Amino acid sequence: MSLDMNLIGMILIIATVLFIIIAIELEELVKATIALGISSALLAAVFYLLNAPYAAVFELSVAAGLITILLLSSIGMLEKETAQ
Repeated sequence: MSLDMNLIGMILIIATVLFIIIAIELEELVKATIALGISSALLAAVFYLLNAPYAAVFELSVAAGLITILLLSSIGMLEKETAQ
């Protein structure tokens, strides 16, 4: 069972790093923000597997939720200003 958890943990860490790299490399801000939110959700899963449930809940609610919504709303406001 420990080997399965280690494998799942490694897959989650690799996926987290992959989505962070994708977020850095994307030029469209909306897609980069969504990739950043996905990487934060994956990082929350890593925290949970490391027996840190409070850190996982905080990461999921604040980083994956609140920060992603704030970034998306500010991008939406920026695009409205440049359209005028």
